[in-house]
Amino acid sequence: MLLSRKPNHADRDSRVERYNVAAPPPAGLPAPSRQSLRGLDWFIFFLADVQTGFGPFIAVYLTTQKWTQVEIGLVLSIGGIVALIGQMPGGAIIDAAKSERLVAALAIATIGFCALAYAAMPIFPVVVAAATLHAAASCVLGPAIAAISLGLVGPLAIGERLGRNARFASLGNGVAAAVMGTAGYLLSSRSVFLVTFLLAIPTLIALSRIREEEVDIARCHGEMPREAPVPGDTNIWHLIRQRPLIVFALSVLLLQLANAAMMPLMASAVTARSSQWATVLVAFCIVVPQAIVALLSPTVGRKAQLWGRRPLLLIGFGALMIRGLLFATVRDPYLLVAVQVFDGITAAVFAVMIPLIVADVAFGSGHFNLAQGIVGTATGIGASLSTALGGYVSDKFGNATAFIGLSGVAATGLLLILFVMPETRRTGMVAPKKMAG
Repeated sequence: MLLSRKPNHADRDSRVERYNVAAPPPAGLPAPSRQSLRGLDWFIFFLADVQTGFGPFIAVYLTTQKWTQVEIGLVLSIGGIVALIGQMPGGAIIDAAKSERLVAALAIATIGFCALAYAAMPIFPVVVAAATLHAAASCVLGPAIAAISLGLVGPLAIGERLGRNARFASLGNGVAAAVMGTAGYLLSSRSVFLVTFLLAIPTLIALSRIREEEVDIARCHGEMPREAPVPGDTNIWHLIRQRPLIVFALSVLLLQLANAAMMPLMASAVTARSSQWATVLVAFCIVVPQAIVALLSPTVGRKAQLWGRRPLLLIGFGALMIRGLLFATVRDPYLLVAVQVFDGITAAVFAVMIPLIVADVAFGSGHFNLAQGIVGTATGIGASLSTALGGYVSDKFGNATAFIGLSGVAATGLLLILFVMPETRRTGMVAPKKMAG
């Protein structure tokens, strides 16, 4: 909402989503209806369900199929490499797309058939092809969700919308983990991938509920409305050279460098101290952060408009730093579950802040999704280095030293935000009305 009382299109946009229905946007664009907004909610929920079917379940399933750890590691590495190098091309594809819904639908169908391939033919060529296609499809889905969200509600309401997205993604992950874990226990590990394939159907149905005419393509790409242009350089190189984007990508790299290794190291420590209850404790350590994300994410989106972005980034890095120090000092495996509250705080902050700050920086450039790909690449690099470096330090010097080192990396990220990262919230804006539901 603009502070000026001069009547213009932005004043109408500021009334976004009161009672979950937005005010009419400029140029006669339809306001996002309750159907479209709810469709986006459930699309994200079911998509999280679909994506949960991969990851650790792949290793379990392939082990039951007599695969060696070398073969499993190779498949996972191939998927990871494709996911890393595909971030920027995936964002560029979304920026060039005429229909984000169509691209998302094709990606979901691809992932569904990849899951079916895992279940039907767990042989090396098929599994490698499925892992590659799944990783490639995932590279466009993240930018597509953010683009559809921005196209529906516009830049003034995107903060709280991203908070809702994070809430439904977290709920989807939690529900899917429980359902697939139960199916794997009662039936077989193969059934996890059959469930994943079936879940692609409600995901596509939910996507179809988002009305195409309500998703503004120009806003999806981070362009200014045609009737209200602002001066600015839309050149890709100009976007890439922007200091806020470079600093933020570096801070996200440090975030993942500090964060990605913590959970595997903690799981190893719990297993060493209480092997009988290790599986249950690790499961709780996964569920607790998901619950915190579901609870806090909409609030993070609202506070980002009131406080600005930097205070919340500092909170996220501070929580990560405290978590690392507590992991280094707490010995009771049951207390480690409580420590995971800090993981939930960090996850809630960055689930909203990453696409929100990218939207701030890329606003008016027409390359919003490419900018997402740049930050996504930094995320992948940080996560890849974290597990390798964390494991090396743990083997050489012990878990406590590894956790302290990871906490130090988080502290570096905090200092980067404090002293180098500029505030990206556009001046003269306050939070839109709280969304219902």
